Amino acid sequence: MTEFRSGFVALVGRPNVGKSTLLNALVGQKIAITSPVAQTTRQRLRGILTLDHAQIIFVDTPGIHKPHHLLGTVLVENATRAIKSVDLVVLVVDGSVPLGRGDQYIFDLIHNAQVPYLIGINKIDQATDPATIATYHSLGEWVTFSALRQDNIDRLQTAICQRLPPGPLYYPPDMVTDQPERFIMAELIREQILLHTREEVPHSVAVTIERVEERDHLTAILATIYVERPSQKAILIGEKGHMLKTIGSLARQQIQKLIMGKVYLELFVKVQPKWRSSRLHLNEFGYHSRD
Repeated sequence: MTEFRSGFVALVGRPNVGKSTLLNALVGQKIAITSPVAQTTRQRLRGILTLDHAQIIFVDTPGIHKPHHLLGTVLVENATRAIKSVDLVVLVVDGSVPLGRGDQYIFDLIHNAQVPYLIGINKIDQATDPATIATYHSLGEWVTFSALRQDNIDRLQTAICQRLPPGPLYYPPDMVTDQPERFIMAELIREQILLHTREEVPHSVAVTIERVEERDHLTAILATIYVERPSQKAILIGEKGHMLKTIGSLARQQIQKLIMGKVYLELFVKVQPKWRSSRLHLNEFGYHSRD
């Protein structure tokens, strides 16, 4: 009989290498938001994959980058701390571009932490030159895959399971994340903001769920979107409220898939100056250092 294995696995890497897309592919369900905007992921999000012979608790981390404000510092601190608190690290890299200084910096963090690791070379569907992928081979054992197309995801799962220690079932088999529904609701709203606004707006947005009420045949949700400047509020609302209506409509559709029921979503936009540089406001919005 095969020994049951389990453990915590951190997905780390530079911004925009596809960590959140990979997490969704690994657990077989959308639990992490994705967008082309750097630093889309702000919180350490756990995704749970239960197999017949193993349970893997994936920790999706913010992209490790040079921070420009207190929020960025907190995100990088949390991602770095995650490296030291797991059973295995998967360093996710973009196989369509050569090994760079950012990848090397993160690899050095992993190496210095003396934690088992695996190199996950993503975006092979966009890699046209084998020599580009080969630049990562010197870092250690590796697996190539495409998170977007879900090519070779099973090979990555197998490689991860082989490196986990024997262990118990940490979560019930039907759980795919330990995050509450309210957190995911707020993230689904933020995802639509990232996808439909430009300039400085995406990086300056925080979303809080103020109220969730179960009514006859639907769930009523009240959410507040915070920005740092009045000009950002104007962009987010749009002419005659068109932008906010678009964001609300698309977010509502995603939330309905999450809870498998009809949703009424009401959005408000408020200005909170310099919230990304305020420890108090970061804590209020759920962005704090994790010990």
